[in-house]
Amino acid sequence: MTERKPPGVGFESWVDRQIRAAEARGEFTELAGAGKPLPSGPDTSYDELWWIKQKMAREGMSVLPPTLALRKEAEDALEQAAAAPSERVVRRIVTEINAKIRDMMFKPPPGPPLGLKPYDVEEIVRAWHERRAA
Repeated sequence: MTERKPPGVGFESWVDRQIRAAEARGEFTELAGAGKPLPSGPDTSYDELWWIKQKMAREGMSVLPPTLALRKEAEDALEQAAAAPSERVVRRIVTEINAKIRDMMFKPPPGPPLGLKPYDVEEIVRAWHERRAA
């Protein structure tokens, strides 16, 4: 625990004295990353949350507003439906994503507008059949 700054002592001189004492005790030797260049990454000079973004990138996390996440999920669902092995699976995939889209449509938007409407299951199934026939 560091000691409190005594009254009447300038802040800068008090801090400098603590740093010099810690250096003399060897507390700065063998620190992780000592002598290595700073990790390269995005320019963080104007971003107050740069460290949070780097931590999220290291952890493989991403956070999208719910409407954008649903757009991505809908896009992925259409790709899954196109590659589905049977009509029953295509119908299940499209029905599930439609339920999520309808649910989001009837709530106040928590982020950017959704910009989606439920898919026509019969149209997607028809397109699936056409791709399978070709």
